[in-house]
Amino acid sequence: MLTNKKLRSRGKISLTKYFQQFSEGDSVAIVRDLAVQSPGFPSRMQGRTGVVIGKRGESYVVQIKDFTREKTYIVKPIHLKKIEVTKK
Repeated sequence: MLTNKKLRSRGKISLTKYFQQFSEGDSVAIVRDLAVQSPGFPSRMQGRTGVVIGKRGESYVVQIKDFTREKTYIVKPIHLKKIEVTKK
């Protein structure tokens, strides 16, 4: 689990990350930003990848496959990072 940020990334949060936009079907990775207080952020979500299903207010609904079950989480955009999925 993350405990602190790297030296160059400490300080203010990036506004571009805070206001980033995702569309339905985008693949995202959940990377917790430690500068933002998020009560109840489960540590098992860190590093997981999922698909954006929709938007709820300022946050996004992300569907993650947890072994055999599919779970949905509501995550703020500052904790999401868009990833490219390569299809074989």
